[in-house]
Amino acid sequence: MDPYYSRPEVSHSDLTALEKLLYGSEDRDPTHAYAFGTLLDYMITEPEKVNYYNHTVAGSAYQYNDDDFARAAIMKRSFFKDQLCKMLAGAASFQAVSTRYEWPIEHAGFEFIFSAGVRCKWDLLVRPWKMGGDIKSTVSETEKQFEAACHHFNYFRSRAWYMDIEGTDKDVLIGISKKNYKVFKIGLDRNAPLGTKARDLYELGKSQYQELAFKYWTLFDGIKLVA
Repeated sequence: MDPYYSRPEVSHSDLTALEKLLYGSEDRDPTHAYAFGTLLDYMITEPEKVNYYNHTVAGSAYQYNDDDFARAAIMKRSFFKDQLCKMLAGAASFQAVSTRYEWPIEHAGFEFIFSAGVRCKWDLLVRPWKMGGDIKSTVSETEKQFEAACHHFNYFRSRAWYMDIEGTDKDVLIGISKKNYKVFKIGLDRNAPLGTKARDLYELGKSQYQELAFKYWTLFDGIKLVA
């Protein structure tokens, strides 16, 4: 198991776990979808952890099949055929970790701090560009469908969380279709004018994580107030 996941800081995954606890989750079993997403991430960002002979990835007990590996390999090729994706991958640090401590988060005019700090782990992070990105496998066949999926799965919330922890200005959600292998890209930009899509998606994600983080703080932390 990657030691990152045993760190004490609060992660976006912790917030998502609370959301499921409070509001429930979908009936479908997400195990294969998560496992396939991990396989695709590893093929692109950490290929040395992929065992093509045994159809496994390091740190996971999940057993993939021939179809999983064949599909992920095609999706990887689609990623590197896209000029933006190729450029990002060429400049990025893969699986970089960002942390912040004594970080005030505001919700409804109230500021609070997680006593253990916060953390995130990037698929793609280009610190000199103040830009990051996240790779998602998707069943979407069009960009419109992918954007709807991003709203449904709260991907904009996670991207704003990552952006604010690291202090990046721009971010891109990269969706790779498991059906037609198209690549979809949706950008976020904290410095774009209000009313533009990239800025509005960032502001939406920020407001979503602020609300959920407050609920997490009141239930599990609630120790240190901002003076």
